[in-house]
Amino acid sequence: MTDLKGGHGATIGAQLRRLSERIDRDVGRIYAHLGITFEQRWFGVLNQVVQNGPMTVGELAAALRITHVSVSQSLRSLEAAGYVRALPDPQDARRRRQSLTSAGEALVVRLTPLWLAMNREAEALNREADDVAEHLDRLERTLDGRSLFDRLTASVEADDAPQA
Repeated sequence: MTDLKGGHGATIGAQLRRLSERIDRDVGRIYAHLGITFEQRWFGVLNQVVQNGPMTVGELAAALRITHVSVSQSLRSLEAAGYVRALPDPQDARRRRQSLTSAGEALVVRLTPLWLAMNREAEALNREADDVAEHLDRLERTLDGRSLFDRLTASVEADDAPQA
């Protein structure tokens, strides 16, 4: 068995998941502490609609750089909670644009002070962690240039190559 201790490559995904879960857990706790029912996965979609007005699933997915499936799942739960609704696109009746309901607008007004505080604290954390956001941006750009899948495929194929 190969010893994987000490190598960052084998742990980076686990570290990112652990940190993401930790942040989501603490954010969930503050919503609960304030008596607000809110799923953290809703934030990106709501923020995009607030910033840009009604948007299609495709536009949301592109803006958030996540899959259509993830956006659709968030939208379904936001619709069920009564915070967004789908409206016909005035340019193309086959498409639907996601828009805030009056309840969604009220939720955004209620949460804006908390979101501003979260942003301030995230910026402070980033400074304390020596600009970790820039390092994560660099990692993302690196993977945009050559995906981990492509890297792993090349590595596995090189390992399987006949030895001379």
